[in-house]
Amino acid sequence: MKATIDWTGDASFKATSGSGHSVQLDGPPDHGGKDQGPRPMEMVLMGLGGCSSFDVMSILQKSRQDVTDCRCELDAERADAVPSVFTKIHLHFIVTGRDLKENLVKRAVALSAEKYCSASIMLEKGGVDITHDYEIREAE
Repeated sequence: MKATIDWTGDASFKATSGSGHSVQLDGPPDHGGKDQGPRPMEMVLMGLGGCSSFDVMSILQKSRQDVTDCRCELDAERADAVPSVFTKIHLHFIVTGRDLKENLVKRAVALSAEKYCSASIMLEKGGVDITHDYEIREAE
């Protein structure tokens, strides 16, 4: 896996993945940025949510669950001192569908957390306290 980061002026950078997709990163105005893109640490948090959500949906689809929506809300805390690393992250999944089986949703979230989500496991090994929970909503 590869990526490139190109400076585009001030505190702004263009991040390009090995597959050719780009994201504009930027800093806040008080650090020379123009607030025109996510911060790098926000991208780490979004990457974690995306990785785990991908796993949860894949597992639920293989379990033949009729999922109509899946949302992952992340809440993170960072250290006060530099480096301002993540210390705690909580992932809250809101899974919506028709006649979803709670044991299968619970299993999908647990498997992502414990076995499949590379981002989550990597961050935990780095000392981040990561927790997960879920709620199930019936589709209208």
